[in-house]
Amino acid sequence: MADAAETVKKTADQATAAATSAAAKVKAQAETMQAAGTQAFREGIDKSTASMAELNAHSKKTLEAMVESVTVAQKGAEALSQQALGFAKTSWEDGVAASKELSTARSVQEFFELQTAWAKKSMERYVAELTKTNEIVTATVKDSIKPINERVTASVETFQAAR
Repeated sequence: MADAAETVKKTADQATAAATSAAAKVKAQAETMQAAGTQAFREGIDKSTASMAELNAHSKKTLEAMVESVTVAQKGAEALSQQALGFAKTSWEDGVAASKELSTARSVQEFFELQTAWAKKSMERYVAELTKTNEIVTATVKDSIKPINERVTASVETFQAAR
């Protein structure tokens, strides 16, 4: 019986050793998997953080471009307003001066000659004023769209590089 007990003990010891060895292997594999999962999670968080920082920088630049565009447009509107006020004042003064001059006409013939000269002069000033206004509007639109176009170009280049 002693042999049988010793054989059972030996078998139990071997089974315990095998189970302990298998448990150690499972534990090592679990720790390896946990470390790999933790590392992958950290890398994902780092990539997400970097992407968010890049997105924030991109958004800030876009907002700055929008502010610059609006500032340029506002300056253009101010220039147009000043130009229009100046033209209105000059037109009013010229109209008053023309009225005074027309009132000094000694004949109908002279009246129509003065009126024709004044009308021709007024049309020339009006066309010149339209040209100035057109130049201001064109420059304002061009200058106000420029920062936005630059941001669109930068965005397209960024997205193409990310592909």
